[in-house]
Amino acid sequence: MLPITRRRLLAAMALSPLLWQQSLRAGTLDAQRIVALEWLPIELMMALDVVPMGAAELFNYRDWVGKPELPASVIDVGLRTEPNLELLTQLKPSLILYSSGYGPSPTILSRIAPSQGFAFNNGDGKPLTAAGASLMQLAQRIGKVSRAQAHLQMFDDFIADMRARLAPRAARPLLVMSLIDNRHAIVFGKGSLFLEVMERLGLQNAWQGETNFWGSAVIGIERLATIHNADAICLSHGDETLMQQIAATELWQSLPFVRAQRFTRVPTVWFYGATLSAMEFCRILASVQEA
Repeated sequence: MLPITRRRLLAAMALSPLLWQQSLRAGTLDAQRIVALEWLPIELMMALDVVPMGAAELFNYRDWVGKPELPASVIDVGLRTEPNLELLTQLKPSLILYSSGYGPSPTILSRIAPSQGFAFNNGDGKPLTAAGASLMQLAQRIGKVSRAQAHLQMFDDFIADMRARLAPRAARPLLVMSLIDNRHAIVFGKGSLFLEVMERLGLQNAWQGETNFWGSAVIGIERLATIHNADAICLSHGDETLMQQIAATELWQSLPFVRAQRFTRVPTVWFYGATLSAMEFCRILASVQEA
């Protein structure tokens, strides 16, 4: 065995970044050292049975996403829009995942570690379809292709079962909403994850108005009065006090779906998620129907 001289040690240290990059290209990326800077990539990872080493904005994740739950071992790396770059550097991640067009510049992230972005919406208004493609892209990157294929097959079977189970709900349109403040709500329609799921389930969407690139629209609560003959579910996000304040107003009590007792508060589901969020949304619809 050759002796490890100081010169050989220094040479090895100098080459280590190169060797690290070569190992990534060879497909030996350490899946246990991935950091996700947005909640969509977290969901993609969890669908592949990979827990992120670090993730952004965990204190808000619990209120706005909820599931899949993350273990206490996951390190909070700061805000989704402004993560702690110093901490990221210290963590030495094998890969940084982000949502395209959101958060720090990919150029900045690439100085810390290899990075990969995922789009919620590819511009075709089909975020659930895009999520399936993103899952396969990530799976190919981290060597989890068979797991991704199994998950997508399971998801298709799940949706088929839920379509039959939720068939009675197809008779009346469904409004999916959440509260923003005491004067505004967010509603979901064309281009949203929820709409694509509802279309696969054979359900009608009650909101036919404008939406943004993300498939949502923030509207004044008074505009909900235009929604007639519909059921409504409101995704909660730690806003029970706000709901109580709004529910006490004459405006809220006059809304058609409130008067008809077709309004239900339900647990949170991430608005801009992927297959796991879609499945949780289906479970919630089933629980409301069977209540």
